[in-house]
Amino acid sequence: MKRQFLASLFLMMCAVLLAPKLRADDSALQIVQTTTTEVMQRVRSDKENLRADPAKMYRLVSEMIFPHFDFEIMSQWVLGATWKTTEEAKQKAFVEQFRRLLVRTYATALLEYSDQAVEYPSVPPANNPNTATVRQNIKQTVGKVLPVVYRLHNKTGEWKVFDVEVDGISLVKTFKSSFSPILKDGGVDKLLENLNAKNKDLGA
Repeated sequence: MKRQFLASLFLMMCAVLLAPKLRADDSALQIVQTTTTEVMQRVRSDKENLRADPAKMYRLVSEMIFPHFDFEIMSQWVLGATWKTTEEAKQKAFVEQFRRLLVRTYATALLEYSDQAVEYPSVPPANNPNTATVRQNIKQTVGKVLPVVYRLHNKTGEWKVFDVEVDGISLVKTFKSSFSPILKDGGVDKLLENLNAKNKDLGA
């Protein structure tokens, strides 16, 4: 279940994040619809080469997708109150280690999840023009539908994802829950130590 969640999540994030820099009046929904097709086609056409050379996938994620994440906001929410009491250098270290962890996770997931049909149920317009919610229904091969919700904001003319929910499961809340016991046991230093070791093991 967790693997399916991450795989689904990454594919849906790619649909948003491979988009070019946006004007403030561009529609987040339009961007998602247009780029979902492009991402799926690219992965399908070059899947075997990307699978044979994981470093290419890591570079694709790092250079084309993750620059469009708002990792600082995501990191603040994942760490919760701990963020405010953490010195700036360690905040930056956490953002980087968190990003590296997701590079490997999502690069692997994307290779395994690229053949599903996508529908876009309607969503009421946001009260704030600088925020957007985009919903997708992913048709599974067994006939089930996987609901996905993107949460984006546009502060500088570029939409950035700050959370995604897959089947009701939030990316931010998932990692917050996962990291909480480590923070409670050893604080940010212990979490950074664990993330650094994990990323080295993964080659991220």
